[in-house]
Formats: sequence, structure tokens, C-alpha cells
Amino acid sequence: MSLSYWPSPSSSSSASFRCLPMEKPTNPFLSPHFVPIRFKPTLQIPNFALKSKNRRPTISCCSNNNSVVAETRTTSYERPPGAKRGRKYSKQYPGQKEGITEEMRFVAMKLRNVKGKKVEADSSDEEEGEEDDGNGGGSVDEDGDGGGGAGQTWKPTMKGFVKYLVDSKHVFDFVERIVDESDDVSYTYFRRTGLERSKGLSKDLEWFRQQDTVIPPPSNPGVAYVKYLEGLVEKSPPLFLSHFYNIYFSHIAGGQVIAKQVSERLLQGRELEFYKWEGNVEELFKGVREKLNMLGKHWGRDEKNRCLCETRKSLHHMGQIVRLIIL
Repeated sequence: MSLSYWPSPSSSSSASFRCLPMEKPTNPFLSPHFVPIRFKPTLQIPNFALKSKNRRPTISCCSNNNSVVAETRTTSYERPPGAKRGRKYSKQYPGQKEGITEEMRFVAMKLRNVKGKKVEADSSDEEEGEEDDGNGGGSVDEDGDGGGGAGQTWKPTMKGFVKYLVDSKHVFDFVERIVDESDDVSYTYFRRTGLERSKGLSKDLEWFRQQDTVIPPPSNPGVAYVKYLEGLVEKSPPLFLSHFYNIYFSHIAGGQVIAKQVSERLLQGRELEFYKWEGNVEELFKGVREKLNMLGKHWGRDEKNRCLCETRKSLHHMGQIVRLIIL
């Protein structure tokens, strides 16, 4: 308590003062019961605080006696409402932008032969080499080397070449008949493409018959391939069409080399009907390629991957048929 002096109202003298009691002013900040209050730009709710923008998430807890304010920082991150998840991009396959036929072409590159030696490509489908000659392991090159191994001379025989024509006709007869007679709408796109080979092969075999050449029945490579294709016709049209495409691809890409070799060595320069087309064969094949790419847009990635596996099988089977020429 303090004393305050005020002049007495009955006294005129300035020296006369009156002593009055006076309470000591209280300072609220010095009170032992004062609890500091922290003002935040958030709405305070008992035992919980809303997060404010541009602040790290915190949880404010108050004790029962309102004497302690504890803050606990959270380490987990909560995605804001409406925020989009990060997009995961799938790996691009070689040729994927151009279409399924370009993807199959990249697979064929890995199976190419260079002067009778098989070039081993990387096990993945991403790194590829040059374009395959189209015969999937049974091709021939300009130097006369075959696909039978390094150092083996490619010497075609008349008997072997006729067997090659017979097995080729067996395969082309089957795929062209399926495309013409099937009720599946995807097969109808590939009717009367101008690439058909059955009629030309029939003419060639008839000419050989007139030359007193014995025409044998289809051998094991051709029969085995047709049997395999029979299992794909109803099971999966995309897989069958991948074989359909690669059969013509291998014949067009590698057939010209074979025709030149055989014509010079066995037929005195005669050109067979098997290697003749009405019109530009590149333009005809381009039409088939565009149609298959159009259908491929509706196939899933797993189905396309299976088509790439079937490409290897197709080129392998066609290569086995080509090897009949030197047997």
C-alpha cells in the first residue's frame, strides 16, 4: 500500500496535506496466475487446431488447467484436397508410336543373319540392329552363304527347291483360306490385298510337273507351321494376324534374293510366278501394314507383347521352310 497526500479542504495552507490510503496498481503481466495466450491465425478448437495456409501442420494441445500449451509437429504429409497424383509413364517400345507393324519390324531386326552368322542382339526389345532380311534364320545373302552356320556354302538343289515351293504353298493356302472364309470381322480387312501367292505357286508347281519333276507332299516344316496356326485362328485373331503379316513380310523381303539365286543356278534365268505381283508390291504391302496398325490401336499392351513373341515364332517357322532349299 502507498500513501498519497492531498490538501485538506479546511485548510488554506499549501503545507497542509492529508494522508490518504492508495491501492498499489496491479500489473496483470506480473501475476503468478497469468497464463500467456498465443494468438494464431487459425480457429482454435479444444484439443485441436486447424492448419493455416503456408504453415507446417501442427497440433496444439491444451492442459486441463489451461496453464501449458504444447505443440507437436507431425511428420506425415497429407495430400491437399483436389490434388492430382503423380502420373506414371509406361516404357515406350521401339516403334510403338508408328504402330504394331513397326514394333514387329524391330523384333525381326534381332533375328537377322549377316553372312550366315547370327547376330545376337540385347535380350531387351529396346536395342535393335539393322532390318532383318525377312526369312527368320533361313535367309541367304548375295555371297551365297546360307543360314546353316558360318562357312557353309549355300548350294540349292532342284529337289530341295521344289520342297520349299510345296511347303510354302501349304502355308499360303491355309492363311488365305482362313482370311477369305472366316466370319471374324478383323480378318475381312485382309481379303484381296493383291499379295496372294497360292495361284502363282500352283502355276509354278504345274510347270515343274511338266518338266517331269516329282512333286512331293508337304514336309514337316510346312505341316508343323500350319498345325500351329490352326490353334490361333479361333483363339486369338491378333496373334494369327501377326503371323499373316510376317509370312508376307518374310517372302517379300527375302524372296527376291532367293529368286535370284535359284534362277541363276537351277532354272537358267526363268522367273517364277511366286515372285511376281500385279502392281507395285511395296504399295500393296503398305496397304496391309496400315490396316494392321489401325486394328492394333484397339489391342492392349499385353496382347501386343504376345504378337511380338509370335513374330519370332513366325520368322522361325518360315526360316525352317527356306532351309529346305539346301537339303
